[in-house]
Amino acid sequence: MDARPRTNAEYILPLKWTEDSGLEELCGYLEVLCTHLPVLVVDGSDEERFAVHGRAFPPAVRHCRTAHPECLNGKVDGVLTGLDLTRAEYLIIADDDVRYTPSALSRVLALLADADVVRPQNYFPAPLPWHAKWDTGRILLNRAFGSDYPGTLGVRAELLRRTGGYSGDVLFENLELLRTVKAAGGREARAGDLHIARLPCSARRFFSQRVRQAYDGFAQPLRLSAELSLLPLLTWCLRRPRRLAGFAGIAVAAAEYGRRRGGGSRVFPPTAALWAPVWLSERAVCIWLAAVRRMGGGIPHSGTRIRTAAHSVVTLRRELHRGTDPVA
Repeated sequence: MDARPRTNAEYILPLKWTEDSGLEELCGYLEVLCTHLPVLVVDGSDEERFAVHGRAFPPAVRHCRTAHPECLNGKVDGVLTGLDLTRAEYLIIADDDVRYTPSALSRVLALLADADVVRPQNYFPAPLPWHAKWDTGRILLNRAFGSDYPGTLGVRAELLRRTGGYSGDVLFENLELLRTVKAAGGREARAGDLHIARLPCSARRFFSQRVRQAYDGFAQPLRLSAELSLLPLLTWCLRRPRRLAGFAGIAVAAAEYGRRRGGGSRVFPPTAALWAPVWLSERAVCIWLAAVRRMGGGIPHSGTRIRTAAHSVVTLRRELHRGTDPVA
């Protein structure tokens, strides 16, 4: 990529931290990133953290407060604030743990020339802690049966402005954005061969996210039905070791297919598929815990509860036609 910053694109990073152990590493990443395109960090951290970040970030980074308190989902708050402030044609929206290379930035922006939203593929770089290996089982199964949902998307700003943004009252915000683009008649480019690194979270955070991540299934009825059937299926398999071995074998085979799709073997280690049965066992339990959460009003999130995982394309299309926000 040309070393001069691109003026028709901007990188939007929604941020909300309660501790700054990764600040030095993030600043190093942002410093390199700023040489390739403008960077806007929309920071929902507390006053003390916000001030620390402002002093630490490279001078080229635009650093601002969130401005959409009506959003229950803080990431959507950050994205919509960024949309208000940017003049760029193309936006790269990324979580704070996503790490682009210059070539990956170029590829996303090139794809946006013919698409309204680009969905790349995240992976955890080596060496992987055990819980990142566990979560890679999920990624590979997603790839086997369709596409994974990464922590970053490329999107045309004009389309998001035309739709009035997207709902901030959902848990699965990236799916909501993708469906909003589709409901507006936009085109999605699935770039499963565009591999972008994502730093693994701590083991503590990994465990805290298990039920919340399972809750995303309530936005995908077919997937939800399949996941709810996992626990009865595993219970049946436990009665006969041969059945359990067969279940594990099928899971590993499917994950291995996902590993090899789209050049995935370049970034996913050869043993990654072996973790698929572990992840399926986790999901078999957590999807039922998520169902209990749903009956209780939703998933706790930043002092409130979010009940809706994501709206359907049909609902979004209807509400866009009416010119109103979707009702959770």
